[in-house]
Amino acid sequence: MIHPDTEIQFINDQIGYGVVAKAFIPKGTITWALDNFDREITKEEYANMGIEYKSILDTYAYRNNRGNLVLCWDNARFVNHSFNANCLTTAYNFELAVRDIQIGEQLTDDYGYLNIDAPFEAMEEGTKRKTVYPDDLLKYHKIWDKQLLDSFQHFSKVNQPLMPFIDRKVRELAILIEQGNYKMDSILENYYHPES
Repeated sequence: MIHPDTEIQFINDQIGYGVVAKAFIPKGTITWALDNFDREITKEEYANMGIEYKSILDTYAYRNNRGNLVLCWDNARFVNHSFNANCLTTAYNFELAVRDIQIGEQLTDDYGYLNIDAPFEAMEEGTKRKTVYPDDLLKYHKIWDKQLLDSFQHFSKVNQPLMPFIDRKVRELAILIEQGNYKMDSILENYYHPES
């Protein structure tokens, strides 16, 4: 489930639509949480689908660490890629804002941690990285972990409208991470190791 203070907007002809903040979303806010309406499609289910359904999944789903595709039921599927993403996924089935997100700003993910099947060239953003690769999670997890750990320091200090969609034990764990009483699991936990 995407943060409630967001909406879909047309960004431009190159990008298409994206998810934009309707209100200020501070660093440390849960911006997305896996919920019971999100659909997980196994590799076998995908293989048996028609091309029309595969096309939708190829565009809007991400691959989890089990190799299954997850299709978000709401506007979360419109979150675009950025090499300077303002949201990062955690090892706990939710994403955090890794910096303040202003009104009118897009919520973005780095697709490098979404277990993509093939490399793709992304829109120019003035960064060293120009291409997203399937193994980016292996290369950049330490950088992303540092950003996440910093964001967890704000977890209980900001409004969390998505908190009801987070498992109670995970909520307790997030507070322990914030307090420095539990070592945060790495974003690397999300990596899918395809069979050889």
